[in-house]
Amino acid sequence: MQHEKLVEVKDLKTYFNIEGTWAKAVDGVSFDVMRGETLALVGESGCGKTTTARAILRLVDADAGRITYGDTDLLALRGEALRRQRKHMQIVFQDPYTSLNPRHTVGAIVGEGLVVHDIARGADADARVARLLQEVGLDAADARRYPHELSGGQRQRVA
Repeated sequence: MQHEKLVEVKDLKTYFNIEGTWAKAVDGVSFDVMRGETLALVGESGCGKTTTARAILRLVDADAGRITYGDTDLLALRGEALRRQRKHMQIVFQDPYTSLNPRHTVGAIVGEGLVVHDIARGADADARVARLLQEVGLDAADARRYPHELSGGQRQRVA
């Protein structure tokens, strides 16, 4: 049985101009992710793992290469089309404490995507947040807590 290709990254390049010098943050990265598979980007600090993920989500611009999600060319998307596509994509950072806003409750953090993508609002969003927290082994009451009140494992599940 052949698996369906979910993500394809081919020869991805992302460079940054730092004080007149071009730094190669990502230079020729290629990989495929099949539906049902998990991919971990592993490497030394500063090798381009986060920049690769950010380029896939179009949070930073790619200078060259191809990124497809299913049949969608992510580098061709703009505006509303890109915003709609982001509903289907997410980064889970290695250090969840630094990726969670310390001024927001867990409920606000988890619910933000529901509101931004017009999936749910108000009581409906609150109910969905409670269900999502329970799905990852947290209590619905944890929605009222702040990131610093959680253990590292709990923060990772929130992220």
